[in-house]
Amino acid sequence: MRVLRSTGFAGFLGIFLGISLSGFGFSTQSTAHPADQAAVSTPAILPEAFGGWQMQGATSTSTDPATADPTNGEVLKEYRFTDFASATYTRDDGRTLKLRAARFADSSGAFGAYTFYLEPEMIKEDVGDQGASLGQRVLFYRGHVLVDASFSQQSAMSVAQLRELAGALPQPRGAAANLPGFIQFLPRRDYIRNTQKYVMGPSALNAVAAPVGDDVVDFGASSEATLAKYDTPSGEATLMLISYPTPQMASDHLRRIDAAHPQGDQKPGVSAIGNAGTFFYKRTGPIIAITSGPVSESDAKSLLGRVNYEATITWNTPAEETQVRDLYKLILNIVVLCGILGALAIVAGVAFGGFRVLMKRMYPDRVFDRPEQVEFISLRLNEVVIEELPRSGSEGRSETP
Repeated sequence: MRVLRSTGFAGFLGIFLGISLSGFGFSTQSTAHPADQAAVSTPAILPEAFGGWQMQGATSTSTDPATADPTNGEVLKEYRFTDFASATYTRDDGRTLKLRAARFADSSGAFGAYTFYLEPEMIKEDVGDQGASLGQRVLFYRGHVLVDASFSQQSAMSVAQLRELAGALPQPRGAAANLPGFIQFLPRRDYIRNTQKYVMGPSALNAVAAPVGDDVVDFGASSEATLAKYDTPSGEATLMLISYPTPQMASDHLRRIDAAHPQGDQKPGVSAIGNAGTFFYKRTGPIIAITSGPVSESDAKSLLGRVNYEATITWNTPAEETQVRDLYKLILNIVVLCGILGALAIVAGVAFGGFRVLMKRMYPDRVFDRPEQVEFISLRLNEVVIEELPRSGSEGRSETP
């Protein structure tokens, strides 16, 4: 009891708030300087060391996409390339590792660049978000960073060491970490590995030999596309998905496909393109799906029928300042904690009272309220006490006997 009196409510509140601030994620540190925040927001791409590899010399950096890839600089620019870093690493056993890392504005750009450089003969590797290898080269992306690693001599632990590198790479935040949602509508069955390509501009579209050109896709309308190859009983088919911001825009561009590929006497949705074989297309939600290739009509229709858009609704809330949001969480957690403590107190009181009543009924005067333990002072207020008043004389004085 002395400790409670000396501490008091103010001391308890200070301890409670201290625990709440640390336990519920509310920061009590001062706000960092804007220059420091800018430095933290753009960390270096490559670490000094990882998995037993040590960087030799300085890192070479650039913000020019042509430095990262002189041949496909425009393609990298379409994927929203931001900067590039390269470095050489060595180990104690004399092996060397050359790393080339490109950073993009978001994960969609890194994913697109990964699919652009991915080769069909590569072997899938469990590194980063997606990875593949061919000989002494390993290609993978993690978040918004694409890494091309070349070993002088691979070992059984090379991929495991690259996993450690992937964990040390800087990561995007918020919506920048999300991949394009429409790529999930590509069918998985009969997919030919390493053939998916995700494009965000005309240069990449022309480089991957798509069934339709930039004039049909119209990247100026904020569209994006992905295509992949599939095995069918009659041959290899290409499936292309073009995503638009709204279903109305998809309908407008579907008419462009009708105009670019007149159907003549053929059935709606089917046209012949030189030696390309069949050409089928349809719209599902904001997505236009196209199949082409030297395959039968039934196989092309079957592949096209697997693409069905399903809308998902996301409730977007306005962004709040960090301190206001943290304070709101703190107050909410305090209210919740008070509610929990109050509920526990009620439960404990009901349990104790119920136990006492139960014991008194089962064992009357044996557990509680035993006569030898019951000691109290009775005032007996219901009893009437009559006292005889003294007789007084005529002058108001009492008479002596």
